[in-house]
Amino acid sequence: MHLTKKSHACVRIEKDGRTLVLDPGMFGDPDDALGADAILITHEHPDHFAEDRLRTALEANPAAEIWTLRSVADQIAAAFPGRVHTVGHGDAFAAAGFDVQVHGELHAVIHPDLPRVTNVGYLVDGSVFHPGDALTVPDHPVDTLLLPVMAPWSKVWEVIDYVREVKPRRTIDVHDGLLTDLARPVYDTHLGNLSGAEHLRLATGDGTQA
Repeated sequence: MHLTKKSHACVRIEKDGRTLVLDPGMFGDPDDALGADAILITHEHPDHFAEDRLRTALEANPAAEIWTLRSVADQIAAAFPGRVHTVGHGDAFAAAGFDVQVHGELHAVIHPDLPRVTNVGYLVDGSVFHPGDALTVPDHPVDTLLLPVMAPWSKVWEVIDYVREVKPRRTIDVHDGLLTDLARPVYDTHLGNLSGAEHLRLATGDGTQA
């Protein structure tokens, strides 16, 4: 598999001529989901779910399909009958040649006064895990953890301890759209020194083997 980092929480994974896209949201480029054969959405927040971009991708490729939780599926399924699939924790499915397992149920706590929305993470081909906006620990070994490195609901020690608990071989930063260039070296240093995993930060558009 080849993994390409897109803006913020979005990642593209390619294998055998097929493309899977995770979380093409409003902070990314308008074409982040174009060319996708399968799209996975972790939750309903607009930095992960941009309905107009999903519509554009599904209209451009009549064979493309979406897998997501009910709160997102209910917003787009009517426009694309049979192409939007609702999933939840414990599910497993094949999407465009990729094997996917679903882990997690709720978004991380932003503030006790705010209700928690549903959130799922996706383990792709038993190797790459995207947790969405949660620190979900899957009951399966993870090689590459797509790490939500900076968010209104987290602090760096929680991120470090999350990596220690998951025990991946390496982490790749996602959910970094609000992280300034000034702060990036601070996060890089702490994750590199303390997390216990190889830490890789990719610029938007850069890729690596997954």
